[in-house]
Amino acid sequence: MRDIRVAIVGAGPAGIYAADILTKEHPGARVDVIERLPAPYGLVRYGVAPDHPRIKEIIKALKRVLNQDSIRFIGNVDFGTDLKLDDLHRFYDAVIFATGAMADRELDIPGIDLPQSYGAADFVSWYAGHPDVSREWPLDAEEVAVLGAGNVALDVARMLAKPAEEQLVTEISDNVYQGLKKNPAKTVHVYARRGPAHIKFSPMELRELSHSPSVDVVVEEEGFEIDEAGEKAIQSHKATKLVADILLKYMEAPAGDKPHKIVIHMMQNPVEILGEDGQVVALRSEKTEYNGDGTVTGTGEFTDTPVQAVYRAVGYLSEALPDVPFDSENGVIPNAGGRVLDLNGEHLNGTYVTGWVKRGPVGLIGHTKSDAKETIDNLLQDLDKLKPAELGSTAAVLEHLSGKGVEFTTIEGWEKLDNHERSLGEAQGRERIKVVPRDEMIQISNHCH
Repeated sequence: MRDIRVAIVGAGPAGIYAADILTKEHPGARVDVIERLPAPYGLVRYGVAPDHPRIKEIIKALKRVLNQDSIRFIGNVDFGTDLKLDDLHRFYDAVIFATGAMADRELDIPGIDLPQSYGAADFVSWYAGHPDVSREWPLDAEEVAVLGAGNVALDVARMLAKPAEEQLVTEISDNVYQGLKKNPAKTVHVYARRGPAHIKFSPMELRELSHSPSVDVVVEEEGFEIDEAGEKAIQSHKATKLVADILLKYMEAPAGDKPHKIVIHMMQNPVEILGEDGQVVALRSEKTEYNGDGTVTGTGEFTDTPVQAVYRAVGYLSEALPDVPFDSENGVIPNAGGRVLDLNGEHLNGTYVTGWVKRGPVGLIGHTKSDAKETIDNLLQDLDKLKPAELGSTAAVLEHLSGKGVEFTTIEGWEKLDNHERSLGEAQGRERIKVVPRDEMIQISNHCH
């Protein structure tokens, strides 16, 4: 059982779980978790709506992993510029890519390029205070359409419908609060192509929609259809049944008179964003019907709903990494059980992948653990084939980064930033307020005492 040094690129849940499993199953492993951003946790920090307190529990678990002696966090390091693949193979016996998915999947319908048509992932990055996106977001629509039937669509709808004041209990940064304060949205329409049994909401998220004292949730009766495949799904999955029950409750509730509304349209497929003078004026959707196996077909019956902005939440997409094979059709790094494959289908020695960039952006945090376990099992099976790192000392990679003038951050630096954000929040009676600018994050991490 030789000692090995492994680099994991990406400090979201996928990367951190992989580090945890590897050091538990192979006590001789030393792992560096290398992250592009100055702070860890990936989409848990930058992809989740700030009004989700339960995410903090996940962060506690991830934090315990990063605090282990055999694991080191190195932040603010850009793979491909600060460290290339060849560099990593010089410093480490093996490399695991866990870079996740941050971009929006495309939706190819007429009008999608109009200026008020947005990707949900971009909006999420803005309201979650991601350092690499604009500090401003254009919020000037009274009626908005959100396309998609997953939790991201619900997050976006909730953030658009809820008044800014209600967000002040969360960690949103000041620029986000100021932006949301100007938001005139009154009605947010959410579109799902299928019915209640095939919608991808989780019960908790769906229930949360009605927790705001200023938002009514309306479920349109017309799309409340369940086919045979749906009936089976409801009988066999507790969560599916719960979701159908919650939607039914919303549908049967008497009309409310709250100032904001979230309207859920099922069995409606968005087919065109209508524009006038280059501005979004409506969403055209086509009524769908079930084919009997859970899939749907359009009926040729169209509805135009007046909206002034459209957000597509049709999925995330991973991006290609320099010098690493990429399957752009499926948005993943080609692999067999986490072993990265080259163009000839051969395993690239010492190179592995885990998380969304391995399997596509599907599944919750639980899937990420079993996924990491598969990758680590295969890496450990390959121990004899791994070429020992020629510059295998723990200091070598840090010397390389310092030599290039990279201001990397550490777990101690993250503790400083974490404490700083908490103290900003404390002053206003909130749990934390997020620091957004990258240079400020680095300065607090590396210099503040």
